[in-house]
Amino acid sequence: MLILAIDTSAVASAALISDEALEAVVDSFVTEDTRSHAEVLAPGIRQLLARAGITGADIDAIVTGVGPGPFTGLRSGIATARTLSFVWNKPLYGQMSLDAIALEVAGSTSAVPEFLVATDARRKEVYWARYTLADGQLPHLVDGPHVGFAAQLPDLPVFGAGAGLYSEVLDANEDFAATQPDAASLGQFALAKLAAGETLLDSTPLYLRESDAQVPGPRKRAL
Repeated sequence: MLILAIDTSAVASAALISDEALEAVVDSFVTEDTRSHAEVLAPGIRQLLARAGITGADIDAIVTGVGPGPFTGLRSGIATARTLSFVWNKPLYGQMSLDAIALEVAGSTSAVPEFLVATDARRKEVYWARYTLADGQLPHLVDGPHVGFAAQLPDLPVFGAGAGLYSEVLDANEDFAATQPDAASLGQFALAKLAAGETLLDSTPLYLRESDAQVPGPRKRAL
């Protein structure tokens, strides 16, 4: 099975994930910029396919990170995934973006039985979720995702860029202090769940709060 995974909950990233490849990740790209998703995503995906020598017809499914994340960036990835799913006539699945970091934690020497993942939600807040981990198992989401102030999080080890921003009040793991969700880990998590017969999410975004952009109210008539 060959998956195109996309995530724009923080940075823009995409990856080709295959259950026939030795390392699963056929190819991937990720940016460092958190504000240029719409400009870089489509060209990046085009380059991924070209380097792999494939077209959309060779993709079996598309997985998109559904957040949580800022409105504009998250919308760019989900809209791209929905468009490609329609054009290529391929199934589309959603995966909670924080799962990508949780999977990286599970495969690291820093893994612990229970932990939090946190990313920057701006407004001095973080997006976060709580996981448990058993030997040989995928991380299990037990709470979240939520958005809130770092000081209000449960007293557990915290992994991800959100923890790095507020290390003075969180038990932040230094090795993951700059880690953002990326499509490679997201796609690996989704592929493992599909292989286990588990049901994935749809592509409904997890915004957790309203967009900053508001529709103007009716103008008052001048007297």
